[in-house]
Amino acid sequence: MKKFFKIILSYLLITFNSYVSAVESNSSNILKIGVLAPLSGELKVLGETILYSVNLALHDINDDSIKIYPKDSGYNKKRIVEACKEFQEEGIKIVVGPIDSSFTKELKNFDDLIFLSLSNMNSDIDKNIIMMGINLESQLLAIKKFINKQKRKKTVILYPDNNNSKHVEKSIRDANFKNTKLFKYSNDSKILTGQIEKLTNYKRRKINLNARVKKLEKSDLPKDIRELNQLKQRYTLGKINFDSVVIIDFGNGLKSVLTSLAYTDVSEKDILIIAANQWFDDSILSETSIKSFYFPSVNLKDFKKFNEKFFKTYQYKPNEITILSYDTIGLIYYLWKSDVKINSASDFNFKKEIKAKIGKFKISENKVIQKLDIYKLEDNNFVRSKL
Repeated sequence: MKKFFKIILSYLLITFNSYVSAVESNSSNILKIGVLAPLSGELKVLGETILYSVNLALHDINDDSIKIYPKDSGYNKKRIVEACKEFQEEGIKIVVGPIDSSFTKELKNFDDLIFLSLSNMNSDIDKNIIMMGINLESQLLAIKKFINKQKRKKTVILYPDNNNSKHVEKSIRDANFKNTKLFKYSNDSKILTGQIEKLTNYKRRKINLNARVKKLEKSDLPKDIRELNQLKQRYTLGKINFDSVVIIDFGNGLKSVLTSLAYTDVSEKDILIIAANQWFDDSILSETSIKSFYFPSVNLKDFKKFNEKFFKTYQYKPNEITILSYDTIGLIYYLWKSDVKINSASDFNFKKEIKAKIGKFKISENKVIQKLDIYKLEDNNFVRSKL
């Protein structure tokens, strides 16, 4: 199987390069696009998948005027710099990639290049870098709108204490949340549980439950017996001082927070639970007692269609990030066909909302904002919210 994929990749690289020569010899009106992806090292498979996604975009656009120049970004500063110099030598202005924000300092030195990074670390256009990933500000704007429509008045925003904390806090400020409490938690699960206990006033509510149970156990009244049986199914008694919670985490971190909330008797029946950075990951169902929560995301229908098309073409499931490279190629082509002279990153600002595979998005006032849908994980299914 690996040999099969290598053959496909080699064919694509040859096709891209021969495509370049053919178009150069026949037309001066061409669109040159560089692709900077990890084609070696630990992330080699991801880089190759990005190239396959680019190839799908080319197939769907079906215009011989597009030229693709793929280059290996590797995973170190030296290789990134070498690739950028090669782009300059080949007269390339627009580059799709790299996949993360680790080398923004180096990219800014190449101010004659425009990078459409696949990272989601910044919603703002930063000099010559536009990050096309599903950024946190876009997610928070969708979450804020949803919370307001649900008429929730007391929101707690939970986020991990790590290197991204300042980025999270900036995104929260940019989204202009009101009536919210910020709560930063530890990555250590043992410490986290204690922090969630404190947040939810768990010990006081536990005492309330035990006191009420003892009182009811002394009564023979039918209504008290019914209440006693109900309370024995609970861990606490008493209200929580918030009506909605937003968890800015993913993977094991999100699972740990949800588990701690379930342990402290925070029920999705009473509290609106919303998670960010969730890409339809149903593995969470087997690792937490909370089986129902909301999250902002790309359009599920289009996301599935893209994955199915990719699988049908290449016989394996793509990484989520690859749909971004598909849409980015489409965006560049759209601007080019609209006769927009792309000389700097600011030229990507436009008033019109764009419909892409990830959904709708807009680049204006030097900011990338995606219009995301709200989905609910319910009964082992992802259901799009009507609100």
